[in-house]
Amino acid sequence: MLIPASTDLTGKVCLVTGAAGGIGLSTIEHFEKLGAVVYATDKQKSFSGSAVYKEFDLLDEKKLSSCLDWIAEIKPDVLFNNAAIFDMGSVIDASLVSFDRLFGINVRAFYAIMQAASKSMIAEKKLGSIINVASQAGHRGEALVAHYCATKAAVISYTQSAALALAPYEIRVNAISPGVIDTPMWEQVDSLFAKFENKEIGQKKREVANAVPLGHMGDPKDVARVAVFLASNQSEYITAQTICVDGGNVLR
Repeated sequence: MLIPASTDLTGKVCLVTGAAGGIGLSTIEHFEKLGAVVYATDKQKSFSGSAVYKEFDLLDEKKLSSCLDWIAEIKPDVLFNNAAIFDMGSVIDASLVSFDRLFGINVRAFYAIMQAASKSMIAEKKLGSIINVASQAGHRGEALVAHYCATKAAVISYTQSAALALAPYEIRVNAISPGVIDTPMWEQVDSLFAKFENKEIGQKKREVANAVPLGHMGDPKDVARVAVFLASNQSEYITAQTICVDGGNVLR
């Protein structure tokens, strides 16, 4: 008799970073509905979700160190490595200040958190799952988004390297590349495009939605459902992959 693999996460300790945004909150909700014990972190002082929450500003070295200690304490089975920030600028005008901020969160803190979770999973002999959040921007450069694109390309590359390093421990490492997802972050993105491309507020958001092959922006739950798949036994033979959740924007 064929017994299908389960998406049940009962008893699994799941850590979600970047928890206060649309994708983070939706992923927490999906994990919890499947029985997971969820821990969450973001830089916000207040948090509307139901997970066990701690505030960490990952650009602050002491707070990043405290976050890594916290990860060692909670001993996650699943890491949803989602914390990231966005900014715009071409290679002509994107500043080193912006570079340091984006690489500080999107690559340095991302890497440190992945490393801490990996070490914990190895020490606890957990067959863990690490899910890194990349972006469609990591698959190609964009004239006005130089630093952000580069950080997300790094996420994809580190995912592949980590997956190969952790395979002997049966820890899986994969990435999700969201496309244009209708989250509060898109209000910031839209405002920046309005500034850089001399557009009306809301115009860029409408344009990118219409350009998606499926005809509309994605919803945070579209990403969360893939996170559930990667966190669960449904994906037990998948590692080193980047799954695009983008309505067909990136063809691979």
